[in-house]
Amino acid sequence: MSGGRGKRGDSGDGQPSGVTRRRALWIGGAGVVAAGTAALGATGELSHLWWRLPGNDRPRTPGAVDYRGAQWIGASPENYRRADRPEDYGIDRVVVHVVQGSFATALKVFQDPEHEAAAHYVIRKDGHVAQAVRELDVAFHAGNRGFNERSVGIEHEGFVDRPESFTAAMYASSARLTAGICHRYGFPADRTHIVGHREVPGADHTDPGAHWDWDRYIGLVRTELAKRVAAEQSRRARASSAVPRSRPSGAA
Repeated sequence: MSGGRGKRGDSGDGQPSGVTRRRALWIGGAGVVAAGTAALGATGELSHLWWRLPGNDRPRTPGAVDYRGAQWIGASPENYRRADRPEDYGIDRVVVHVVQGSFATALKVFQDPEHEAAAHYVIRKDGHVAQAVRELDVAFHAGNRGFNERSVGIEHEGFVDRPESFTAAMYASSARLTAGICHRYGFPADRTHIVGHREVPGADHTDPGAHWDWDRYIGLVRTELAKRVAAEQSRRARASSAVPRSRPSGAA
């Protein structure tokens, strides 16, 4: 299940937090802006805050999803941090979770502001996908601030000690989702970049557990990723061939 050490699962990596991003909301005058800019620059946070200034926030459509076919069931804003990824934080990881419960249970607790955690996606046993947090935003799912900022979290319905939880439909659906994320942000489908919650530094969780078939899963992700790359190359080739070639100057 998503979550971990630290307030709302968003710290606990042992690194100083510096000036919090919420302070960007305090901007009210030139003096405050100047002081805030100096402080944020000193902590390396300024590049992560430009979008909070008036006019820079990316337009959003309520209920929009990042994965075609996903059902939007939004998490409580207390369980994630609004951001503008990958502009402010690059994305190069997927973290695999297991709910330790049902699809409905995961979505219910993600909507609870007291839960202090949420993942971006939840996948049901039949392969149905729900999105609870936009990929733009930092979901509190890994229990490690750095991993939260760089990753997309995917929950899977079921229990770590019940191998029957992990159905063929779930593996296939999750692999398509993860392949899309790898393709969208340009990172490889391997065990360095696709990890279990238990592998996150400082994590106190055991999911996805010994029954999660990593070889099968990574193989499926790579197959789906290859399909996407081939389709993209085909589209580019068609677009290139459709562009009329200009005649040399003076040609009849």
